[in-house]
Amino acid sequence: MLADPRPRSRAPRLALRFAVLAYLALVLVLPVGAVVWRTLGAGVATVWQSITTPDALHALYLTILVAAIAVPLNTLFGLACAVVLVRQRFPGRRLLDAVVDLPFAVSPAVIGLALILVYGERGWFGGWLREHGVPVIFSLPGMVLATVFVSLPYVVREVTPVLREVGEEQEEAARTLGTSPLGAFLRVTLPSIRWGLAYGVTLTTARALGEFGAVAIVSGRLVGQTETLTLFVENRFESFDQAGAYGGALVLAALALLVLLGMTRLRRGRGLPNKENR
Repeated sequence: MLADPRPRSRAPRLALRFAVLAYLALVLVLPVGAVVWRTLGAGVATVWQSITTPDALHALYLTILVAAIAVPLNTLFGLACAVVLVRQRFPGRRLLDAVVDLPFAVSPAVIGLALILVYGERGWFGGWLREHGVPVIFSLPGMVLATVFVSLPYVVREVTPVLREVGEEQEEAARTLGTSPLGAFLRVTLPSIRWGLAYGVTLTTARALGEFGAVAIVSGRLVGQTETLTLFVENRFESFDQAGAYGGALVLAALALLVLLGMTRLRRGRGLPNKENR
């Protein structure tokens, strides 16, 4: 069969590549670069002083604390929910599958308002919880609930297709050798889905660190008490403290960069092994 003598033009491919890179530059690279430039323009000493104040350090601590609580909770739930969706058949399974994606469709502001209606002082459970010494809204539990809500789907959606691909054959073989169902899952299945699980945890962490809308409503934005780093940035910007706002934004960008590096390492880990290891 003769080869096509007509040369293939590279212009369409180059144009598409240029369009993609230009779009990323306009919506991602330039805004982040502007934050870095304005932060350094204010002076390193000024920015350092603004992000090492007690309020700024508490906001950073609270952001990490909320993420440290929400991410493990969503990891355990996501893993269990993925197992239920893939390996069990029951009435309402499709409804559960759809409900998991609810945080993707609902505005974070609506999520915050819904939590207030349920756990607020005049909500369904808020009064009873406060009487028993467990305030939820305008305190840490409410902020954790809001963060858990908005970051709930990521582990489920990353683990489900991997778990479906792995199947149950190896786990069933381990059971025939006397391994308990939980032991078979932990020793056989979990290592097989570790990259999907780790990728979901990474996405959950990124979402938890950057959450603003739902947390802003349920936290009360109390400076030095219930103010996360995202709320700190907004507060400093509205107070015309540009050094504090840009400094806080730079810290958030640095956290996002660390998460991005983690995702990059995960992608490499999921690649094909080297020739020497085959």
